Amino acid sequence: MRDLTQGSIRGHILSMSLPMLVGMLVQTLYFLVDLYFVSGVGKEAIAGVTAAGNGVMIVIALTQMLSVGTVALVSHAAGARDAPRANLAFNQSVLIALACAVATLAGGLLATPAYMRTLAATPAIVTAGTTYLHWYLPGLALQFALVVPGAALRGTGIAKPTMAVQLATVLVNIALAPVLVAGWGTGYAMGVAGAGLASTLAAAFGVVLMLAYFYRLEHYVAFSRRLMRPDWPTLRRMLQIGLPSGGEFLLMFVLNSAIYTIIRAFGPDAQAGFGIGSRVMQALFMPTMAISFAVPAVGGQNFGGQRPERVRETLKQALLLELVLMAITVGLCQAWAEVPVGWFTKDPSAAGVAVTFLRIISWNFFAIGAVFACSGMFQALGNTWPSLASSATRLATFVGPTLWLSTQPGFRLVDTWHLSVASTYLQAVISLLLIRWQLAVKLKGMGRGWDDPGNETSAAAARPGTPAR
Repeated sequence: MRDLTQGSIRGHILSMSLPMLVGMLVQTLYFLVDLYFVSGVGKEAIAGVTAAGNGVMIVIALTQMLSVGTVALVSHAAGARDAPRANLAFNQSVLIALACAVATLAGGLLATPAYMRTLAATPAIVTAGTTYLHWYLPGLALQFALVVPGAALRGTGIAKPTMAVQLATVLVNIALAPVLVAGWGTGYAMGVAGAGLASTLAAAFGVVLMLAYFYRLEHYVAFSRRLMRPDWPTLRRMLQIGLPSGGEFLLMFVLNSAIYTIIRAFGPDAQAGFGIGSRVMQALFMPTMAISFAVPAVGGQNFGGQRPERVRETLKQALLLELVLMAITVGLCQAWAEVPVGWFTKDPSAAGVAVTFLRIISWNFFAIGAVFACSGMFQALGNTWPSLASSATRLATFVGPTLWLSTQPGFRLVDTWHLSVASTYLQAVISLLLIRWQLAVKLKGMGRGWDDPGNETSAAAARPGTPAR
């Protein structure tokens, strides 16, 4: 365990976020590597794989639910110096992970064809997306075996092992993608099926590495059959914290699905261009997301350790760092958007859509930085429902108006991106108001640290076996 209740808040955020940044960049490379080699198959294949990637958001929603719930409970217990409670939370999250893995396999096999038919502009796009997802489904199910141990480590203030495992998996994926997708060295090109298979094999390799680390080197939290028996209060608390965060990603899935449906009338070029632009945008978001993913551990330990001033400072530093990063990102999109787009397509129509998308949508990055920082702090405080409410406002102010506008004469593709920017700034304002309210409520009366002899409640919470605050 690493104590985050002492020392520089900014230092903790940066030291936690850097390994996670590498890990998330590595995870994003799964899609970018697949997209690079799939681009040689054609724009229908690009559109199919990127549309299928939006379906992966459902799995990401489940992993986010698990990750957020696990980090919150483990970090609160670690901050209160309660190792038994941290171990119980970790092992209960393993139970949920097993159920989610089974649901991913069953739901993916049954729902993928219908999902692709709903979004795709042509039958070729439907076939490409369905094939990719079916080969990637085992890898998606294995993600739960990677997420739960990584989240437990993050809750204890440790991020480097997860980064190392993710780096290893992407190296495997990079090595396999040209062989399986393009047929390098074998003469047998599997196309989009090879992209899905490469990611699945890489995920399996990562699970082996993560389990080996836990059994040999991790000592603060560990797998225990006894603790894996259902503990309903812990499961209920974990889901109460995690479900709203998972719901945020489901809303993102709905939002992106609505965009694919709206732009379907503009043809494969528009869908391929949007798919490329959105993947590049996700890669650019990684530094900011790394900051927001560090906030629950840093803020959570200080919340569990009764350090209200450090909780507030965590949010302040996160907002500052994220806004600076987003300013740099906006500048990159305005000046060089065509450079990363050119890596994935030489089709001028698809490239034009992607570049225009990035240059317009980048103006909402400042708002997204604020939303990310607030979301991380909601997780640290153990109440993610306000974050879900904030995301719901964006869905209401973007999807409905855009669907209506798309039926009007003269509707242009860029109108979709302009509405997205406006709705994101509204979400940012709501998030900032909600986090101000939550800080006032959650930190009220909290003024002494866990190790202050005069703080009887906090001192009791630090003793093993004491219920969570």
